Amino acid sequence: MQKAVLKLDLSDNKDKRKAMKIVSGFAGVDSIDINMKDRKLTVTGAMDPVELVGKLRKTFNTEIISVGPAKEAQKKDDGKKDDQDKKDGDKSNKDSKVYPFPYVYYPPPYYYGRNTSVEEYPNCVIC
Repeated sequence: MQKAVLKLDLSDNKDKRKAMKIVSGFAGVDSIDINMKDRKLTVTGAMDPVELVGKLRKTFNTEIISVGPAKEAQKKDDGKKDDQDKKDGDKSNKDSKVYPFPYVYYPPPYYYGRNTSVEEYPNCVIC
């Protein structure tokens, strides 16, 4: 989990919308925060900040201010919630079984070409 703070050259809400659309399309982005006064974009999640900046630079002037781990307080709270989910999930998983998807290979059908002769089709020029 990383937190990246970027400085963007945004002028109005239209630019803000464009930036949000670009950033939200990345896989692993958990939260996005744009401060229009300071023109800073804060992104948290498991994403590559270099790729993010590369994509944003196609549209805006972008600078990386800082990249680092996200706040630990959020991780501790998430850990407590995950523990509760695991406890609930263990109860339901005891009764259910997971069956693998049966994968069957069907080879493509063999094409049998027509063997024709001139005697069968006397008017055929190609045969």
